[in-house]
Amino acid sequence: MRQAFFNGGGLGRACLLCLLLVAGSGLGGCASAVIGAGATAGTVAMQERGFATAVSDTTIHAKIDAAYFSNDVDFLRVSIDVHEGRVLLTGSVPKPNDRIEAVRLAWSINGVKEVINEISVRNSSGLLDSARDHWVSAQLRLKITFDSKIHAINYTIDTVNGTVYLLGIAQNAVELQRVRNHARALDYVRRVISHVRVKS
Repeated sequence: MRQAFFNGGGLGRACLLCLLLVAGSGLGGCASAVIGAGATAGTVAMQERGFATAVSDTTIHAKIDAAYFSNDVDFLRVSIDVHEGRVLLTGSVPKPNDRIEAVRLAWSINGVKEVINEISVRNSSGLLDSARDHWVSAQLRLKITFDSKIHAINYTIDTVNGTVYLLGIAQNAVELQRVRNHARALDYVRRVISHVRVKS
């Protein structure tokens, strides 16, 4: 469901911490981290935003993740996506003030140009809803990847409680509409919210 190098949520923060520990200890696990970084470099080189911007986005993502990890607030259910310095926050937090704190911390990171706050205060989803969200994101990724009229690599997909959030760059309005149509055609999708920029 998460498309960035360091994924949002508790798993992403745990992976980030693990990578930092492995890097510091010099263990053999570094090899897999290097391979992963190499694969990521190959992917971002093909994206519309360019290699330098993608690297900057990954850095911003990691810094926000680290800020959330070191904070007392429970940000484990908050997902972070970064595209061209634009940060999309989805998921849920226990209290309204936590929602504000999540945005404040994101804005505190150097290089952030915009913070799109789609965090809900109460997450009513259970295990089944979470599994459906993962399924929706995976199916949508598959559909746009095999649609020859869509540059799928330029899109980030996140699904929360049946709402599909889109972030990235569309070649034109027609392409973006195709992505939206694919999303709306999937079972369990309640809404499609696009924060995609149409390429000028």
